[in-house]
Amino acid sequence: MAAAPIEELVRLLAKLPGLGPRSARRAALALLRRPDTLLAPLLAALEVCARNVRRCSVCGNLDTTDPCAICADPDRDPDLVLVVEQVEDLWAMERAGAFRGRYHVLGGTLSALDAVGPEELGVERLLRRVAERPRIEVVLALSATVAGQTTAHYLAERLKPTGARITRLGYGLPVGGELNYLDEGTLAAALAGRRPVG
Repeated sequence: MAAAPIEELVRLLAKLPGLGPRSARRAALALLRRPDTLLAPLLAALEVCARNVRRCSVCGNLDTTDPCAICADPDRDPDLVLVVEQVEDLWAMERAGAFRGRYHVLGGTLSALDAVGPEELGVERLLRRVAERPRIEVVLALSATVAGQTTAHYLAERLKPTGARITRLGYGLPVGGELNYLDEGTLAAALAGRRPVG
């Protein structure tokens, strides 16, 4: 039986995504075995983040400035907004380096079971952003799950009266993917999203 502070550390670590009680216990032990090289720097980094990181009031990204660096970047196209579910989706798009517009982070998807409605997702904030730019294109980059597609459909219906151009990410075959290794849903999406060659 560990001391109460250690048990509290394990309990809190276990709340992190991907860490169950065993993994949290291993992480806590690793931190406690190396207090000078792991625990103290982690504590310092957590304190800095707690003090300085905030949600961007424009797009919902996490940054130390408001608006965030992406929203403040004059080289980004303000008439191209990519709507994502979570900040990690924004970060994934940034890692790809293929998008030079701006973002809108919903913070989730619509879910009646979890009491997540349009108000919790900041849909009105998105509609206000779109209303300010008459030539805007909104790219719906939501997951290909039932909740993601339901949210995308809802957003498309709400955005339609604004006159904005509404598009979505293409779905289907991944680069380097072989047909015999792909699931039926991916193959169906690829077939439905086919386009002319040449």
